[in-house]
Amino acid sequence: MQTQNNGRILAAEMVGTAVLMLGGPGVAILAGEKVGVLGIALGFGLSLLIMAYVIGPISGCHINPAVTLGLFLTRKINGAHAVFAVIGQIIGAIGGAAIIYGIASGRDFWERGQFAANLWSGDYFGLGSAIVAEVVLTALLVVVVLFTTTKKFTPGMGGLVAGLTLTLIHLISIPVDNTSVNPARSLGAALFADKNIVGHADWAALQQLWAFIVFPLVGAVVGVLVWLMLDDSRLEDTMLAAVPGLDDVRDALDEVADEAVEAVEDAVD
Repeated sequence: MQTQNNGRILAAEMVGTAVLMLGGPGVAILAGEKVGVLGIALGFGLSLLIMAYVIGPISGCHINPAVTLGLFLTRKINGAHAVFAVIGQIIGAIGGAAIIYGIASGRDFWERGQFAANLWSGDYFGLGSAIVAEVVLTALLVVVVLFTTTKKFTPGMGGLVAGLTLTLIHLISIPVDNTSVNPARSLGAALFADKNIVGHADWAALQQLWAFIVFPLVGAVVGVLVWLMLDDSRLEDTMLAAVPGLDDVRDALDEVADEAVEAVEDAVD
């Protein structure tokens, strides 16, 4: 059995998250006017797809604390893996944002502005919409990642499916809140966003950052619950088994589902 190398996990997640920052926020900041929303969404998706095949064998290529949380709750990774992965993601997100800043600063007429940060105010849809989008779309991403890591999933296709999923997520929610579903990505961009953003309060990106940390993590938990509903894995095999009353809720839902199936079968007969 191969020994887990926490240093390599940290390094891989750091590099992968930096690449995600370059391919996502980097595209938005440096080329957004040229490629539009579709180009930005593809930038995020292609970054995840490429890194999945490059660092996937080393760390699993989470490059997202919400994904790491989902994998930890389902016991697909251990605590040490999760901690070192998240540390790498935070360093990589900040480093990637710094690289983008260094590149963009070479343009004389460049103004830092929003710096592709996540916001709900101004031209965006508001806090309520951002909460729904972040929870639901992070849950979708986590469900997809969890299924691509099962033995039943076609080997070698996980990176492609995850990358396309991230592209779809950004196409849906860039107009809503500039799409987070990734606390590390939100942190990296917010740290470099400027005050006096047009249409927003001073330091809006940092003031609103909490939502883009909290709700993607909530979405990860929701994603695990949805995965348990669809997969044949047991609640008892996950970290969520320790949550008081959750097994009772599961049993009640199973009973309702069984009764519904019986009712449909009786109606068909």
